[in-house]
Amino acid sequence: MPATATSKATLYRMVMPAHTCPYGIKAKDLLERQGFSVEDHWLTTREQTDAFKSEHGVNSTPQTFINGERVGGFDDLQRHFGKAANDPNAMTYRPVVAVFSMTALMALAASQAVYGTPLTMRAAEWFIAFSMCVLALLKLQDVETFSSMFLGYDLLGKRWVRYSYAYPYLEAGAGVLMVAGAMNWLSIPVALFIGGIGAVSVFKAVYVDKREIKCACVGGSSKVPLGFVSLTENLMMVAMAVWMLVAHH
Repeated sequence: MPATATSKATLYRMVMPAHTCPYGIKAKDLLERQGFSVEDHWLTTREQTDAFKSEHGVNSTPQTFINGERVGGFDDLQRHFGKAANDPNAMTYRPVVAVFSMTALMALAASQAVYGTPLTMRAAEWFIAFSMCVLALLKLQDVETFSSMFLGYDLLGKRWVRYSYAYPYLEAGAGVLMVAGAMNWLSIPVALFIGGIGAVSVFKAVYVDKREIKCACVGGSSKVPLGFVSLTENLMMVAMAVWMLVAHH
């Protein structure tokens, strides 16, 4: 609903010495950006917070009231203003887009710094190598969780579980060597091996078996659907390895 010059909202949120609710801060910011004058009530103790929840029959804070009617928490407030509320379980390609966008910019910047122009073949090589490094970094944050998701579709991992633990290290090592342009005798076969198996595994799971599962490409806690993007990651590694094999030999 559009706010007027006299629109007021009442907000109850936790502001304690050891904890300030981040969603309360977000709710206040959203209300103010929507043109509301906010009557901001702090719940400064656990007892005060529990008493408020009991009085209003709610399970969480913050809670917003507009025109005397309870709107609800931060997600409810977003929906009230016609904005999409965050769904922690929703499938999204955002992590992959963020990774590839950043690594592309890094590659262009590196090329500019080294060659005086961003548009070089080395920039294209760096883009793939940087992407491998960043994707490996995301997997290495929690190898156990990554391996569990990876085993859901990788053909070699299902037969040899230790491969699911080794994969992030292999990807990281090959990526770093490709950035440096060093030890091609090692980085090229590693990239061909893990990229080739990965491409076949993803293709089988998605296009043959028609499975709808999440991809471990950006870590085991991701909500990225297994599919074209996952296949592209593996094909990029294969393409990089083949290119280096042709260009540097």
